[in-house]
Amino acid sequence: MSDEHSFETIAIHAGNTADPLTGAVVPPIYQVSTYKQDGVGGLRGGYEYSRSANPTRSALEENLAALEGGRRGLAFASGLAAEDCLLRTLLSPGDHVVIPNDAYGGTYRLFAKVVSRWGVEWSVADTSDPASVRAALRPRTKAIWVETPSNPLLGISDIAALAEVARTAGAKLVVDNTFASPYLQQPLALGADVVVHSTTKYMGGHSDVVGGALITADNTLGDELAYHQNAMGAISGPFDAWLVLRGVKTLAVRMDRHSENATRVADMLARHPKVAKVYYPGLPEHPGHEIAAKQMKSFGGMVSFQVAGGEQAAIEVCGRAKVFTLGESLGGVESLIEHPGRMTHASAAGSPLEVPDDLIRLSVGIESADDLLTDLQQALA
Repeated sequence: MSDEHSFETIAIHAGNTADPLTGAVVPPIYQVSTYKQDGVGGLRGGYEYSRSANPTRSALEENLAALEGGRRGLAFASGLAAEDCLLRTLLSPGDHVVIPNDAYGGTYRLFAKVVSRWGVEWSVADTSDPASVRAALRPRTKAIWVETPSNPLLGISDIAALAEVARTAGAKLVVDNTFASPYLQQPLALGADVVVHSTTKYMGGHSDVVGGALITADNTLGDELAYHQNAMGAISGPFDAWLVLRGVKTLAVRMDRHSENATRVADMLARHPKVAKVYYPGLPEHPGHEIAAKQMKSFGGMVSFQVAGGEQAAIEVCGRAKVFTLGESLGGVESLIEHPGRMTHASAAGSPLEVPDDLIRLSVGIESADDLLTDLQQALA
């Protein structure tokens, strides 16, 4: 696909070449581990062993690169597997990374409990403030890690401004684009070096697959990551790759509906007497609203809010929801509700990334917005 095509067209066609044998318009699931060689070293299409490459995964990786406007896409077994590969490719013992003060609990755990054991150092900064990030830099800072919107407080970071900070420091800017998806935001076009996704979320979109992805702005880093992907082996299986590839085809229409529903939910919560605070970048009072409006197509389907009455009140609201399913993860067609402090972000308890204990996070699905509003109103009543 070329740059002249729209996102919706690219999502449906990039990597989705009709099967040359049968003409099937959907790429097959190549559920295979090894490939017949035409003589020693005579590979057909470059395929020898499915850890190194698999045609179904290759189709997804081509699609991912096209969606993000990148040079290379790589598909992994999970979002954290993608992050692990990226960190081990970029870093050596003694290197330093700046991470957000509001990040996914699993990402924090990876830095705090795993990466630090390799002798890699990290420090926390408010990535919504470029000056705070600049102040956190060290001589051996090799990466600035950003989530925007962030998980779970929906913080917004100025990608272009942080790209300039990273370039000045000789560091890579890594943007976790999971909450926005490439339909709403294009970090590479704004100067980022690498985009991270949990494809489990909006890319897959149906809560039926676990996966991750990296997309790079240049081929050199892409080749380095591909080497480590093969050497470490946490690759996406062919059926998982096929499910994500299928989900991506409807990404644009789903994200439009997610955003529309989330806007209505956030507006209702902002007026509710039992809600103390709402986190949604689409609200004009959100501190990152103007930057989000500049770098995002719309504001996405994630909404967080604090409940008046404290932690127990928040837990009770989660328990009373009926259309919103109590569960972790996000980005599926169904709406989910969770208590981050005890669920997705429990690993950050007692750290600088600890979340408020009265916080609820919503993944607003694509059901009827009226039904979602009614459900939240009865849960808060």
